[in-house]
Amino acid sequence: MQTIQVQTTQNVFIHYPLASVGDRILAYLLDQLILIVFSVAIGFLLIYNGVESYWVWILLLGFPWLLYALLFEIFMDGQTPGKRVLNIKVIRLNGTPASIGDYVLRWIFAIIDLKFLSGAIAVITIAAGGKGQRLGDMVAGTSVIKQVEQKEITAQEIFVVADAEYQPVFTQAIQLKESDIDLIQRALEVNRDIGNSKPMLAVTEKLRTQLGIQTDMPPVKLLYTLIKDFNHLTSR
Repeated sequence: MQTIQVQTTQNVFIHYPLASVGDRILAYLLDQLILIVFSVAIGFLLIYNGVESYWVWILLLGFPWLLYALLFEIFMDGQTPGKRVLNIKVIRLNGTPASIGDYVLRWIFAIIDLKFLSGAIAVITIAAGGKGQRLGDMVAGTSVIKQVEQKEITAQEIFVVADAEYQPVFTQAIQLKESDIDLIQRALEVNRDIGNSKPMLAVTEKLRTQLGIQTDMPPVKLLYTLIKDFNHLTSR
């Protein structure tokens, strides 16, 4: 499976599997099918109720076709119903969630990508670019990844809740932010689920330097301990 290397804002590289051209086409077709079914149902209702107002027809039929992808991606965190069924989503190449502006750029350029030459432009750019990007993605700095099913994370593995008598090992953990903890969790998941230890090791070295930690504790245990310390120190 082709992957994309994403550099996070903490300068850690994480590999994500790219959504295939086939997955993206199927997601698009599913979304089109949803729109067709919706339009037929609304059309019957309007005819049955004798609605003749041009603006009502435009509002109830035109706007959903125009804004479907944009609104769903904004409110469903980079997914449309079709993308959710295929388990793919839009992300930024720096690892942060895509913004409304990013989704708007993708939506605007979809006119070129998907409407001209029956979508051939999108297929060619996605297949040839190496980062799974159509023109809209290139402009917005986004790509579409395949979400890998994650194993359930137990409290003992990552979301560690310390008891009242717990004594933090590294009090420096109070300096961490929620975004740091999220990065640690993601690095641990990548190490556990696909055996890629590079993000975990990079995060470990970064935190050793950032927090001034000197310990022989193995990386996995150190990161779990920092999460436990952070949760304990910030829950007071």
